[in-house]
Amino acid sequence: MARDLYLYNTLTRKKELFKPIHPDMVGIYVCGPTVYGDAHLGHARPGITYDVLFRLFRHLGYKVRYVRNITDVGHLENDADTGEDKIAKKARLEQLEPMEVVQAYTLRYHDAMRKLNVLPPSIEPRASGHIIEQIALVQKILDAGFAYESNGSVYFDVEKYNTQHKYGILSGRVIDDMISNTRALDGQDDKHSSYDFALWKKASPEHIMHWPSPWSEGFPGWHLECSAMSEKYLGEEFDIHGGGMDLMFPHHECELAQNTASRGRGGVHYWMHNNMITINGQKMGKSLGNFITLDELFSGRHPKLEQPYSPMTIRFFILQAHYRSTLDFSNEALQAAEKGLKRMLQAFKDVKTISVTDGAPSIEQIAGLETLIYDALCDDMNTPIAISYMFDAVKMVNSVKDKTIAINGEDKAILERIFGEVGGDILGLSDDNSQSSDTKIIDGLVNMIIESRKQAKANKDWAESDRIRDRLKAIGIQIKDTKEGCEWTLSE
Repeated sequence: MARDLYLYNTLTRKKELFKPIHPDMVGIYVCGPTVYGDAHLGHARPGITYDVLFRLFRHLGYKVRYVRNITDVGHLENDADTGEDKIAKKARLEQLEPMEVVQAYTLRYHDAMRKLNVLPPSIEPRASGHIIEQIALVQKILDAGFAYESNGSVYFDVEKYNTQHKYGILSGRVIDDMISNTRALDGQDDKHSSYDFALWKKASPEHIMHWPSPWSEGFPGWHLECSAMSEKYLGEEFDIHGGGMDLMFPHHECELAQNTASRGRGGVHYWMHNNMITINGQKMGKSLGNFITLDELFSGRHPKLEQPYSPMTIRFFILQAHYRSTLDFSNEALQAAEKGLKRMLQAFKDVKTISVTDGAPSIEQIAGLETLIYDALCDDMNTPIAISYMFDAVKMVNSVKDKTIAINGEDKAILERIFGEVGGDILGLSDDNSQSSDTKIIDGLVNMIIESRKQAKANKDWAESDRIRDRLKAIGIQIKDTKEGCEWTLSE
């Protein structure tokens, strides 16, 4: 299907006509999760945003190689080359091997994405599986003169790089402002400047995950993995790099600098960033008490939730806002999305059964709707505008169903394409009632039992608490007490 597609390029700060590097192949790299906790509402937005992009390209006839990584090493607590590795910290707290943590939360992330009808990527590499490539990349940057070794660690020399290129071009930051606003940070005496970032870190004796390298027994910096893995699977130049707006600096800015230092060019033609989800106007965060996991959304087990919300309601809610705009979560907004989705899905069903009237005149509005919907999707993935036109199609279906207008076969076929190809294939909307009815019953019963156990613990009736736990375990339900409450999973 030949259509012009325009995408907003963060690098140039304008919408540009998409021109693939290879005519029949689109290469997309998206930063995936750091798997040290349950998938949350913030994970849903990039998952769904780039899933729609993936689907849209395939629908337009492109072959797509979609790479989404898993970060399982090197992401330190404060993103500033200090603190503990996030996964190593979780492993220490839970007394597990780091890869046990990685496996458990990767499986949970995949399960959440599956429920949201997010298609799996073409390739899903892990940082820990590409240590050799990352070491080689560090050496290339050293050889190019844009990095230095210090006490077994290797740092990117931002000031040296800035003399020949421009650091901050993606995020719009100016290095002189960064220098004046940067304070000294503990544990960064090895750096020439506080804004230099780690390519390789020498591991301290207590650090769990480490590998041999020419410089030390250590581990790669967080930013290095995406440069190394995107080059391996998509080449030195590829079409699109996506991720959340919170990754623009420092993560993507550092990636761009690494690419340029090692390859002589940035390598990415279109940088895309989805905006944040806020909750009642506040940024989502554990410290604010408004951090909501996807499992809590699906089950309703969170004090800020008035009810459970189905995965498809969450998907529809996210698609009702443009991916570059802030999206504010509230129960009212989700309840409105639930009602709108119900109307849309009913039209999905009704369009297949409405009667055709032979000889009925063509309805001009119907033919125009299909064009308007595709125009919106090809205008930087404007899903809210596309959905607004789809609701016009819903009205047309209802009018035919109520026999206030007659429809011919050609117009009916257009409506079927709108709901089937656009609604189903591109937007990924589907009726999840069939898969969720039994799940909702099980969730409700288990949650009710867990509430009884919670009450027993509050009454210091430890024997009853243990009895409930053991009975659940006997029927294949594992429960685990955490600081946030009680979690449960089905046993293998």
